[in-house]
Amino acid sequence: MTGNILRYRGYYTKILYSAHDKTLHGKIEGINEVIEFECTSAESIEDEFHAAVDDYIYICKELGEAPEKAYSGMFNVRISPELHKRLSFYAFNNGKTLNKAAEEAIEEFTTLHKLEKHQ
Repeated sequence: MTGNILRYRGYYTKILYSAHDKTLHGKIEGINEVIEFECTSAESIEDEFHAAVDDYIYICKELGEAPEKAYSGMFNVRISPELHKRLSFYAFNNGKTLNKAAEEAIEEFTTLHKLEKHQ
């Protein structure tokens, strides 16, 4: 566990605490379905997350549907027109697509800030 982030079978969650309910809770991140879980014990929260992921995969299989993969690699980003222009010019001048230039910029940023790579 890194901080309050858990990973299991390619899925991720962020564990939160509710002082009102005195519970730990989370939801599977990176998919469109809303799959939530909770418990009152720090010792059990990881098991609850694993059970939520396993149940999601099982239900998808029973319905004959493929479970969504967390983080497909596609997302929309809104940036200023000036930044969009600069990145487009950079990409063009270096024989790259805009997507490739953006991917390289994000890779450099996450490496520079030592953000953990997840698999």
